[in-house]
Amino acid sequence: MSRFLTWLFGRLPIGWLQLSHNKTRLAAALAGVAFANLLVFMQLGILGALNNSTVAPYTLIRGDILVSSTEGDTLTDSGNIARTRMFQALGIAGVKSAVPLYIGTLPLSMGDGTSAALLTFGMDTAQPEFAAPWVARELDALNIESTALLDKGSRGVSASVFERLERGEPYAFEINGRTMTAIGTVDVGGGFLADGTLVVSDQTFLRFNPKRSGGAPSHILINVDDGASVQTVKTRLEAALPAESVKVQIMQDAAAADLAFMSTERPTGIIFGFGVLIGIIVGIVIVYQVLSTDVADHLKEYATFKAMGYDQPFFLGIVFEEALVLAIFGFIPGFLASSVLYKALASVTNLPVEMQAGTAILVFFGTLAACTLSGAIATRRLAAADPADLF
Repeated sequence: MSRFLTWLFGRLPIGWLQLSHNKTRLAAALAGVAFANLLVFMQLGILGALNNSTVAPYTLIRGDILVSSTEGDTLTDSGNIARTRMFQALGIAGVKSAVPLYIGTLPLSMGDGTSAALLTFGMDTAQPEFAAPWVARELDALNIESTALLDKGSRGVSASVFERLERGEPYAFEINGRTMTAIGTVDVGGGFLADGTLVVSDQTFLRFNPKRSGGAPSHILINVDDGASVQTVKTRLEAALPAESVKVQIMQDAAAADLAFMSTERPTGIIFGFGVLIGIIVGIVIVYQVLSTDVADHLKEYATFKAMGYDQPFFLGIVFEEALVLAIFGFIPGFLASSVLYKALASVTNLPVEMQAGTAILVFFGTLAACTLSGAIATRRLAAADPADLF
């Protein structure tokens, strides 16, 4: 390592030699940096799972514009909008077609006594263009009363159920005291608000949700004419529909707004965001303590260098070298431990927790910046030191 660092820096790696001289302190410092990395990784991983599960339901539907009630916050946490708004929208220039979308949560009960809360989408089977292609292929089969597509990522549902469905064998389960039959699958995954997803026809949805009215869907999906500007049609819809009760969003903007809401306004997103901040602060404090102690232990040696004419950038280079070593060698075990925990967490919870290359790069450079900042703070005492006062 010393030879490599000598080649890299073009000088004797004083910082590395100082750190490696006290191996116990070095091990403790690396463990602290790794722990801070682990903390940040886990918070970012769960926050990423929250974001992924927030936008995952959008993969089931297709449409250019989403018309919703102003009482709703996200796609799956929505109020009800009057179906008459759909007919009003169809009279707007540039609107090609529109369809109501029903969303609610239903309790699934199985014969072995297990249960799960399923986010249920009620779709118009006569208009498959508003469903994702892999869902649209199954919509005709949902015309049969009380049939559904069951999410393969649902928590609390045995894997044997999906093996049966893959073989083409229907699976019956109970919802609200009535029998529903799964005849196929979708792949969305569980989230923070529900254990999984269920796709049914709009008529089946209303049959299993007797308190819901066909005249009050959760959203209205709209497609614009070929060649028409989506933004222009959106503006026309906003002018024609009452702004106090209806909001009109381009589909991509709606997904982005859901992410922003879950990350900045929901307590869950805010808590995980604070967790990331705490992890960064922990890392800065640990590295500062190590570097500050190292500077204090070698203050007389540094003072000798100052008396010989070495300037402050030289000492900064040594401390930054130490910070670089701590950042790199502390990141590696933190990254490996986090990758293992990500897989374990995803397996246990069925949440979309996965290590992304962008996340790893972000955490690495964040660790490097935090260690560099700690090094800059630790050298303040050295800058003010007078060699004549230290002997």
